[in-house]
Amino acid sequence: MTRNRLPTILFCNLLGIAIYLSWYLSANHGFWFPLDKGIFYWFNNHIVTNKFLLYVVAITNYRAFDAISLIAMGALYYSYWRKESPQGRRRMLAIGITMLLTAVVLNQLGHRLPGSRPSPTLTFENVHRIAELTGIPAKDASADSFPGDHGMMLIIFACFMWRYFSRRAFAIGVVIVVAFSLPRIMIGAHWFTDIAVGSLSIVLVGLSWWLLTPASDYVVNWFNRTLPGKYKPQ
Repeated sequence: MTRNRLPTILFCNLLGIAIYLSWYLSANHGFWFPLDKGIFYWFNNHIVTNKFLLYVVAITNYRAFDAISLIAMGALYYSYWRKESPQGRRRMLAIGITMLLTAVVLNQLGHRLPGSRPSPTLTFENVHRIAELTGIPAKDASADSFPGDHGMMLIIFACFMWRYFSRRAFAIGVVIVVAFSLPRIMIGAHWFTDIAVGSLSIVLVGLSWWLLTPASDYVVNWFNRTLPGKYKPQ
């Protein structure tokens, strides 16, 4: 299976590396910077003229709102859990633990990449800050926004849903990625490229070797065999 998927793995690696290098090696990040700046200022200017947008951005970046993203992912996972046998649920628990460990490892490795930088709200002068405009203590800045942690976790979740469940689960996972990554960009806590370059390039390289080979299956099966409880595989 790995040999058949090797071209796909290599393509994902080359694509991820190319995306990252096109951003990192270009002077002032090349064509990415005008895109980043344009997206930031579009939202930053519109939040002062559109009160509905202002409060939507503020609420979706309030710390407690992160629980909504967890509920969305949990609901999707549960929709498959409830259809499983006790043995299948045990395996799903093993998949979930493997997914969490994968996210932690890739996040740590991702922060070793060169490219650390503050968020746009801390880079540009005379910008509108959501917390000041609304009084809502929303996260509108980050001293180190690259790569996007939140976006990376969401993308990893979507990829695991594709690998172990279905394309439909992956499609819903992608909707969750967009829905809960976009507010961080809208408020200026992250650049667009924190996710489109940072998070995506790390996932393309790291997860291709993890999910398109038997590597993740070995870990899932190990947890399935060794976790305490009933319904262990024979």
